[in-house]
Amino acid sequence: MFNKNIKLVLAGLITVWSIYQFVQGNIMNGLSILLLAGIFILLYFKNEFILLAFLQLRKQNFPGAQKYLSYIKNPESALITKQQGYYNYLHGIMLSQTNITQAEKFLRKAVKLGLSMDHDLAMAKLQLAGIAMTKRRKREATNLMAEAKKLDKQGMLKEQMQMMKQQMKKI
Repeated sequence: MFNKNIKLVLAGLITVWSIYQFVQGNIMNGLSILLLAGIFILLYFKNEFILLAFLQLRKQNFPGAQKYLSYIKNPESALITKQQGYYNYLHGIMLSQTNITQAEKFLRKAVKLGLSMDHDLAMAKLQLAGIAMTKRRKREATNLMAEAKKLDKQGMLKEQMQMMKQQMKKI
């Protein structure tokens, strides 16, 4: 929607407006306006289109997720570093269904930029291991699976890792 810097400027201006309301004695107006500034600060750290794309991805609606990601025209200027990582992560997951070469590029960039949650990073590395396995790079796939196993502390990807190990034995 807005560039990341515009969101901060809007939050600052709204905060000044809130302070003005406090000075005038309108305490409830000031609090309400301060909450409005909080929304812009929240959207600075959590991009609205990435959140909507995750929601669509959870519903297995890949075209809907792609539509929301297409609203982000220039990710380098519109998103902070972690959001750029998730932007590339989402693109990589969606492209892994059709074009594994492009998916590998996006997932590697996502891992390089960093993801906030360990299980997301583990999933990205597991996807990269699967891509490496399909390209017959067994050593790289083994290393990526070991890294993913270290990151998966809750054991959410345990079943997928076991299936990949079974498939790796066939290579």
